Amino acid sequence: MRKLTVTLTLLALLAFTGSALAAETILVGTTTSTADTGLLDYLAPKVLKDAGLEMRWTAVGTGKALEHGKNCDVDVLMVHAPGAEKKFIDDGHGILRKEFMYNDFIIVGPAKDAAKIKGKGAGDALKAIAETKASFASRGDDSGTHKLELGLWKAAGLSPDKESWYIQVGQGMLTTLGMAAERGAYTITDRGTWIAYEAKHHGKSGLVVLSEGDLTLRNQYSIILLSPKCAKIKHDAAKKLMGWFLSPVGQKAIADFKVQGRQLFTPNAAK
Repeated sequence: MRKLTVTLTLLALLAFTGSALAAETILVGTTTSTADTGLLDYLAPKVLKDAGLEMRWTAVGTGKALEHGKNCDVDVLMVHAPGAEKKFIDDGHGILRKEFMYNDFIIVGPAKDAAKIKGKGAGDALKAIAETKASFASRGDDSGTHKLELGLWKAAGLSPDKESWYIQVGQGMLTTLGMAAERGAYTITDRGTWIAYEAKHHGKSGLVVLSEGDLTLRNQYSIILLSPKCAKIKHDAAKKLMGWFLSPVGQKAIADFKVQGRQLFTPNAAK
């Protein structure tokens, strides 16, 4: 009986390995948040099983991801900076953009909250940080998060980039959160990465959520198909991948992804 069980297990493993070898590989240009949260690692086996695609990715800031798309270095984009995405399409680099999930941004900072921003809206919170010259860690990397942050400063009538209290990290969200914790600084992060960061540090990072729920802090993600000018990329596979993410199966998979029982992303393809 044991020999039969081992044989069946080996056959199942060989069948899975064979399907993986037969699968077409697709390269996704995406943001650090989809990778750092563990979302893509969670979804990759489901994409392989349902769509027959082996999904690989390069995770950078949205600005850099869009450059990868412009240069035809990836097969499809998965990003979160609506304004820059629409310009990308208008400039002829992409042919189709579909929104498929969202989470939100939050402002986190030290528990002592020297600038007293707890409970304030995003604009008032940033004004209070500037007025008290409290340290603020910016990603400074042209990512979707960085673009959102710059828009919030501008809306508040502020331009802090040359201020001594404004720290431009030039790295991804996890590194920026680590810098904020180390320096006792405030920062803006997407909630998904924050949940993953807090889980890693068992809730003892030294940072807490201080401003959330503002309508300006919604964080929308989209998939973009690239222009036919990218002749050597896998356009058919990109369409298949987009179809999976927009399908009921893909949308449910996104909703089911959780860290410590908390949902990180909300699917909204059928909004």
